[in-house]
Amino acid sequence: MKNSRTQRLDSEYRREIATILSGALKNKEPEMKGLVSVTSADVAPDLKTAKIYVSVYAANAEEKARTLSLIRENAGFIRHELAQVMRMRTVPVLSFYEDESMEYGSKMDELFRKLHKDD
Repeated sequence: MKNSRTQRLDSEYRREIATILSGALKNKEPEMKGLVSVTSADVAPDLKTAKIYVSVYAANAEEKARTLSLIRENAGFIRHELAQVMRMRTVPVLSFYEDESMEYGSKMDELFRKLHKDD
């Protein structure tokens, strides 16, 4: 179980990274398409690494993959921008992962609708 300090850091990183993605990174990379939201952040207890889960809503799978790729390519830029905002000795190395929980939830809802439709 995480302690309260780590939980606060997770929340703070999630909020600040979302701001950076929608502001500085969108300005730097205009080919980013779709809506990007940071669903969760998991900062390691030693504050050296952080797993950032993002959800990308785009018009098609190609735009979604390109946007996720741009985010991963610019992890260093995002870390630099984060260091400007956060007043900490070290800023963790960021790893970005696609959060597929929304898609999984939609799939399950559709399956349940089909089951109830048959009744």
